[in-house]
Amino acid sequence: MARVSGSIKSESAGCGYAPGMNSTLLRYRSAADPLAAVLDAVAPGAWSSSSPCAGWSAADVVAHVLTTQREFLAPHGVDLGPVPDVPADPAAAFRAHAGRVEAALGEDALPATGFDGYFGPTTVGETLVRFYVWDLLVHRWDVATATGVGTAFTDEELDRVEEGIAGFGDALHADGVCGPAVAVPADADRSTRVLAELGRRAELGRRAGAGPAAGGGRDVG
Repeated sequence: MARVSGSIKSESAGCGYAPGMNSTLLRYRSAADPLAAVLDAVAPGAWSSSSPCAGWSAADVVAHVLTTQREFLAPHGVDLGPVPDVPADPAAAFRAHAGRVEAALGEDALPATGFDGYFGPTTVGETLVRFYVWDLLVHRWDVATATGVGTAFTDEELDRVEEGIAGFGDALHADGVCGPAVAVPADADRSTRVLAELGRRAELGRRAGAGPAAGGGRDVG
């Protein structure tokens, strides 16, 4: 990871990858590692800061990530063990959780497991990448913005977020997913446009490097 202009920017290439990893594990780790770096940079007193997910603190966002992934994987026979203690140490809890998920994904049979999903026949791997890896990217921005750490998306990450937006279709702005899209200037940069589609205001993230920022968006995922 590298700190760029007061924010953490991901450098996924060549970080912690080994030959033979399946694509689901690779995609998961490429999103989990940058999120873990942001969480590690959060000051202890900042976890209670309001996030861009209305009604949630930064720690609540981390708890949501763990809970939703555990709820998705459990019916497919994945036992991730005791729930890590998010209130005690959100960053450590996420690292413990991500390590267990990656160990499970290392078994190639799991990502290939088929089932009938919300959008039709799919696999564990496809669904994990489509929704839960996507969630890691978006919620990284939420936590970074809430706690004053700051972060920046790479072009590849923006590709993934845009792909997820297209995949959600009208469901993106359903109750409990994303709030209404935010209006932005016609000449807004790509990150600003993508965040606006998710109901988030990019200017909050730009101020994050100077201190905690609270937003008016809603939860994604």
